Amino acid sequence: MAALHLQAADFDKEVLEADKPVLIDFFATWCGPCKQLSPVIDEIADEQSDIKVVKIDVDQCQELAEQFSVMSIPTLVAMKDGREIKRQVGGVPKAAILDLFA
Repeated sequence: MAALHLQAADFDKEVLEADKPVLIDFFATWCGPCKQLSPVIDEIADEQSDIKVVKIDVDQCQELAEQFSVMSIPTLVAMKDGREIKRQVGGVPKAAILDLFA
């Protein structure tokens, strides 16, 4: 399943009320490391049916970036049952991203 590009209005339904763990990718279109990480995030979305993957553009959803105290991008946040369980800042290998849910 492809990663969902979220707007603030969809956040509660798609993330907080999700019936499975959620990986949030906070990114910006102008961010070089975000562009490098994007194919890995898409690959995880396609391969991991037990994880919902969402992307949030920090320029379009500044209030969500502030709510999650995103200071640098890319920031990856692992959510389970509506709560943050782990986070990773910066470009990391696929295995490190999947380890957020281990």
